[in-house]
Amino acid sequence: MNENQQAAFIMSQSACALIEAMGMQAENQDRAHRGLAVAYTEEAFAALIDEHGIGYNAVLGFWRGT
Repeated sequence: MNENQQAAFIMSQSACALIEAMGMQAENQDRAHRGLAVAYTEEAFAALIDEHGIGYNAVLGFWRGT
């Protein structure tokens, strides 16, 4: 995979994480409006970074091939 392909992959994973986070936020807002506890906590949102491999160390490792 060349540098452009690697960058495109990281950007696509970032977009996926953002879309997922938006859905999680919408679910939390819906539940709050209905007087229910939130479905997703701060930890769930933070976990998206690792799940999609877009954290600082993960991206550096990806570009270094490790």
